[in-house]
Amino acid sequence: MKKTTRFRQLVNAPQLLMLPVAHDGLSALAIAEAGFEAMAVAGYGSSGSLLGLPDIGLLTATEMLGHYARLIARVDLPVMVDIDTGFGDVNNVIRTVREVERLGAAALFIEDQTFPKRCGHMAGKSVVPVEDYLPKLRAALWAREDPDFVIMARTDAAAVHGLAEAIRRANLYAAAGADMVFVEAVTTVEDMRTVNASVPVPSMANMIEGGRTPFLSAAQLQDVGYALAAYPCASVFTAVRALRAWAGHLKAHGTSAGFAGPDTMVDFEEYFRFIGAAAMREREKLFFEKGE
Repeated sequence: MKKTTRFRQLVNAPQLLMLPVAHDGLSALAIAEAGFEAMAVAGYGSSGSLLGLPDIGLLTATEMLGHYARLIARVDLPVMVDIDTGFGDVNNVIRTVREVERLGAAALFIEDQTFPKRCGHMAGKSVVPVEDYLPKLRAALWAREDPDFVIMARTDAAAVHGLAEAIRRANLYAAAGADMVFVEAVTTVEDMRTVNASVPVPSMANMIEGGRTPFLSAAQLQDVGYALAAYPCASVFTAVRALRAWAGHLKAHGTSAGFAGPDTMVDFEEYFRFIGAAAMREREKLFFEKGE
């Protein structure tokens, strides 16, 4: 089955789809190993991982798409990607959508923020007029070649103009043909229910530790009416905590002895297996004749 078809099935299934977001190849492998059915890669963790900088539109289209390509190629899961505001006008959107499909992604989302965009839970966001966003969304829908490829429209209007405007936009985006909508930074459970009762297509929740949206379990999110829940920050938050602890210990003690252990680090052999090196060494044997 095509990954696009599988992702569409998962979105439309009765059970909420949990969508962890990877920030690099290692986190993508960990997500796959844990048994998730799909994953995503987006700007927040990618900007931190690649640049060590915040998600404020600093990554170029070339940098983001190259990063996405490497992650998509490494895991056998449907992957949704983030194309921010589309990297330009409708012609840039068309090119980006077609490039994303060629990379093997199963879905993407495009947002209505102004450029440079900001992480959806940061202060100081602004959104473009609907009349400026809808042509980009229409261009994205027109550009896709695989009808199962999922295109989600994101609006950040709730934090800027209020929930009613965000819902109005979500409905306009659905009417334009978006397969899903993502109303970002909803701040109460009641408002989350209102969003899902008001839009005619599946919607996504964004679960950020310490973010503006109530942090609910998968079961609670399904009860509120969401089809999909993304976890965009947890992998990079976890990595930062672990790396700071290791670096601090090494600096203070001159050795990782006393820090290394099963709860803090893998060892050489475990990493060798996790990264796929052991399997690759076995595969190599297929190409050498016996006795060589």
